Amino acid sequence: MNAADVIAARLHAAGVRMAFGIPGGEVLTMVDALERAGIRFVLVKHENAAGFMAEGAWHATGAPGVLVATVGPGIANAFNVVANAEQDRVPLIVISGMVDPAEALTYTHQVFDHGAVFREVCKASIQVPAGAADVAADKAVALALSGRPGPVHLDLPIAVAAADHAAPRFRQAPALPSAPAAGPALDEARALFAQAERPVMVAGLDAVNEPGAAAAVRTFVEKHGVPLATTYKAKGILPEDHPLCLGGHGLSPKSDRLLMPLLAEADCVIAAGYDPIEMRVGWRDPWDPAVCIEFAHAPNDHDMHHAAHSWVCSVAAGLEALDGEARPRWPDGRAADVRAALAEAFAPARDWGPEVAIAELLAAAPDETVITIDSGAHRILLSQMWQAKGPRQVLQSTGLCTMGCALPLAGGYKHASPETPVIGFMGDAGIEMILGELSTLRDQRIAAVLVVFVDQSLSLIELKQRGMGQQNAGVDFERTDFASLARVYGGTGVTVTGPGEAGPALSAALARDTFTLIAVEIPRRAYDGLF
Repeated sequence: MNAADVIAARLHAAGVRMAFGIPGGEVLTMVDALERAGIRFVLVKHENAAGFMAEGAWHATGAPGVLVATVGPGIANAFNVVANAEQDRVPLIVISGMVDPAEALTYTHQVFDHGAVFREVCKASIQVPAGAADVAADKAVALALSGRPGPVHLDLPIAVAAADHAAPRFRQAPALPSAPAAGPALDEARALFAQAERPVMVAGLDAVNEPGAAAAVRTFVEKHGVPLATTYKAKGILPEDHPLCLGGHGLSPKSDRLLMPLLAEADCVIAAGYDPIEMRVGWRDPWDPAVCIEFAHAPNDHDMHHAAHSWVCSVAAGLEALDGEARPRWPDGRAADVRAALAEAFAPARDWGPEVAIAELLAAAPDETVITIDSGAHRILLSQMWQAKGPRQVLQSTGLCTMGCALPLAGGYKHASPETPVIGFMGDAGIEMILGELSTLRDQRIAAVLVVFVDQSLSLIELKQRGMGQQNAGVDFERTDFASLARVYGGTGVTVTGPGEAGPALSAALARDTFTLIAVEIPRRAYDGLF
């Protein structure tokens, strides 16, 4: 085996079956090793999209995502998606080719210090040493998956990749943090919850990423009658048609006006894997720290909220330690009233607009549908309206909030799980950032559905401009015929212009074996007052 073979074998052992990227001469040995190890290398059109496709595959399979990039412009192109992986807690293994250090002493073409750049946004950046590719690969997998997941960078020198390597030795990835220890602190937390009349649970990314935590959350809230609010990425950890589910929250002032008073009234708040990196500034100190019990995968160094009773541990084990006798909660029905008010607040109230199209698409989508959402005004509205039936059914960039993610996220998920209905939602500005990846969907025979809201504006930014009393600048552009573009790229294109059209268009799209782009044309300023 050579060093590249060793790295590929470790990734295969971790469950990886796909890697995404663009090859260059400096990574050809690595690409060859991946293919021989049973990991398919998927060619994309840009390294940023490769990282998001890798994230989509991780959501579908549970195996770390793998992005391969060559030196210089290749790895530089990947910075945005790696920063996103750090903020969105994605176990992304980034493998870059590297000019050999001895060569770089007298050679500067395309050479810069990859590690110095990527250490800022990775859990680690490791230059793979000769003879220790097994140790480097082991560390990369373990670090990417441990605690709060995140990206790890492997910088692989050309000569090291091809050099012979002794038989590798691999270890198991570390287990999740253990349960809270017995003692006075746990006794106090158990007493707080046992006496609570108005408890609320808030669940986030840690609960999504921990195997078994979603089931533990559901068991706990159903037993104790605890209403559950989630972050956007934790939507579906309890099916959102469940009477105890208060839906996803984070960026909507309209939803905050209804939910935040409930959190302030609660006499016990359980933060179950809640990571506030998804939340806007209005979520600073949303509850009384004295009544908060927190189970998280990493220490609180963000100061967005505080908890008098806090443990770094498994969410499932924490809830099990907190468990006790069941009894009635919320006797005044206040939590149920808030749930009803939230549903009413986001119900369509006019003949046509993005909310009408979303409602029609939601009605037509099978329960197992996975959606991805790009950044923009449509993301806030969708995140409030879409009813997820299970975890990881609503995927988006919530920490970094980067544009251009929805198309490759949808493509990566659908490629890894072809039987799952997958819909990518984006605005017209977002898709124009990443149009080239339509050819990736074509080339890889990925039958994802893309929904593009067309209003010829950066709607969220335009809305903020008006709210600040500023002039309209840099937010408007001309109309693109996206349906025709989809057909040029080998897919099916459909344009929707009014009520009753979006649902049938989706039903037809889900039956096709090629990608479909549904262009939903909406009026300018159509999002005003919706979220």
